[in-house]
Amino acid sequence: MRYVSTRNKTVSLTASQAIAQGLARDGGLLTPEVFPKLTPEMLEDWRGKTYGQRAVALMKLFLEDFSEEELTAFTQAGYSNQKFDDSRVAPLHQLDDNTHCLELWHGPTSAFKDMALQILPHLLSASLVKTNEDKTVCILVATSGDTGKAALEGFKDVKGTRILVFYPTGGVSQVQELQMKTQEGSNVGVCSVFGNFDDAQTGVKILFSDEKLRADLAERGYFLSSANSINWGRILPQLVYYISAYCDLLNAGKIQMGDKVNYCVPTGNFGNILACWYAGQMGLPVGKLICASNSNNVLTEFLSTGVYNKNRTFYTTMSPSMDILVSSNLERLLFALTGQDDQAVAGYMKELNTTGRYEVTEDLKAKLKDHFYGGFCDEDRTGRIIEKVWKEHNYLIDPHTAVAYQVMEDYRKESGDDTTTVFVSTASPFKFCDNVLKSLGVAEVKEGLDALDQLNQVSGRPAPVPLASLRNKPVRFDQSVEKEKMLDVVLEFLK
Repeated sequence: MRYVSTRNKTVSLTASQAIAQGLARDGGLLTPEVFPKLTPEMLEDWRGKTYGQRAVALMKLFLEDFSEEELTAFTQAGYSNQKFDDSRVAPLHQLDDNTHCLELWHGPTSAFKDMALQILPHLLSASLVKTNEDKTVCILVATSGDTGKAALEGFKDVKGTRILVFYPTGGVSQVQELQMKTQEGSNVGVCSVFGNFDDAQTGVKILFSDEKLRADLAERGYFLSSANSINWGRILPQLVYYISAYCDLLNAGKIQMGDKVNYCVPTGNFGNILACWYAGQMGLPVGKLICASNSNNVLTEFLSTGVYNKNRTFYTTMSPSMDILVSSNLERLLFALTGQDDQAVAGYMKELNTTGRYEVTEDLKAKLKDHFYGGFCDEDRTGRIIEKVWKEHNYLIDPHTAVAYQVMEDYRKESGDDTTTVFVSTASPFKFCDNVLKSLGVAEVKEGLDALDQLNQVSGRPAPVPLASLRNKPVRFDQSVEKEKMLDVVLEFLK
């Protein structure tokens, strides 16, 4: 299987080349040329497998230059009991007969990014060997909260790698920031950027396309790659948990083979929901994909009108991982829905870069509406949903999950669709103690990590060990820069 650029499909790489490179040189996203098909027989076989075994079975369909033995070793290391506090890795929690929550926060950083970022370092390290790369790879990451810590944790002290994470100053929760600023490892770096996530993400993309920087780093013995979801090695492991959830619903007798399931995903950079769409294209019986946004509802407008317009007010919300106005992975969806029309995609991306907006064709608008429903949840409703789900279901959720729950309910009321639905929980509520506590009616919320104990006392739920252990860790990184100075930070980090 070959991997092509969304902006020039004559660019054709092996899986290991695509993972090592991260982003195509033309700025496009490297994407499989074709997608293998899932059959009911395959799903029936996977029902009896563990999560790690399901991951191996899926990934080997895409990674032809990796052996099954390699992939098995990667999943055994990445999804071990030492890394995940639930042996099911991505368990389902049932709220009612046709509503289930897919919990993706049982890994070492208590967020869904662990599902891919405990595997990507193994894929990348092996890819460097397979491509005969003798330079040290520097992973550049822009994060809206969870990717940064998950990437740092995944790559810390991995041989042949350095990792540098940029996050927006004031744009992440206190716990998220502390997770990054206290990160251990001899090969890691962290820096905040004045501005919002889009400023940090745009800055990283500019660095990737800077030919002078690439040449300078090559002389120093480095090359750049990515751990953001622009890297196919990040997207692929995310397909697994949607397929795994379907198998678990089958095993629990909640559905029959072939029954469609709706999925509601809280969405920022579009990678998480794109993974589910890809699984559907492969043959997973996916019904409606419900794309849930917060007040930064650029995707809601796009899915309903076909107009993508980032020229709007940016809101800093209690669900910071969704505080995004440029959803990078939407480019991969456009590539697929246009029949891999790379020139059309390149045109849309150029228009977005120059004017901040683009509008797709009527044919594309119709296809989007066939597959997706877009909705959003503002701050007031997010807080009320956290309280509602706690009172009605005795279930504690974080703000991102609350956004998903509310938009799922909006879709059901609007459409009358009572299909079995899985809504995705992307982070532990303990990563957002202040907002969760306020939503539960606590008037005086304690500062920092003391809020972990407070939420534990209010809910009776234990804080995840990786978060509770932050209390004893020293702060190692406290640098903040203007976005124009990100290049200087990279050069200093790799001097």
